[in-house]
Amino acid sequence: MESAELNQCMRNALTRVMGHSDELRDLDQAIGDGDLGITITVGAEAVIAALEQLDSTAQPSDIARACAKAFANANPSTMAALVAGALIAGSRVWAGKTDISVTDAAAFVKVGGEAIALRGKTQLGDKTILDAIMPAADALAEHEDDAAAALDAAIAAAERAVIETTQLQSQRGRAAWLQERSIGAPDPGATAFLRFLQSWKAGNDDGETD
Repeated sequence: MESAELNQCMRNALTRVMGHSDELRDLDQAIGDGDLGITITVGAEAVIAALEQLDSTAQPSDIARACAKAFANANPSTMAALVAGALIAGSRVWAGKTDISVTDAAAFVKVGGEAIALRGKTQLGDKTILDAIMPAADALAEHEDDAAAALDAAIAAAERAVIETTQLQSQRGRAAWLQERSIGAPDPGATAFLRFLQSWKAGNDDGETD
């Protein structure tokens, strides 16, 4: 996937993911501070605007950095900082690349997850966005020769993670304050990542254009 297509696909996905704002708000209100829906919507709008202004010579790493800067500047939240850090880490993996393969995408997602783990002081099983990111990265890597199959596998992996971690007790963030009361509620961050993957597939399967 070359830069122009990557830019368009990102905008298509973010346009769709904003449709999940109410769901993410409600999930976050159940075990957090309830601002995730706003964070995603405001951040997505800022990223879309930034990508629309990017020069046609922008490379994939430039696109990732533009997304990081726009998302972070649009939001003062912890989630925005974590996502921006993940995007910056991923941009380094893409340095010098002009055409992104499934293998490159898998590496980006994995490194982004590792950045979130480090900055957020979290690990798999803590019931955070990381629980959906890392299995998705592994799934992408297992289907490097088939982009459509890779995306489907990543979505399935993230969905399993959301379901499996629902019965865990949250260990990080505001959700951890609830202790046992967080058991039985899906993690909002992991759900947001799942919705992004689903939005990427739906938005770009439809062949949407500007």
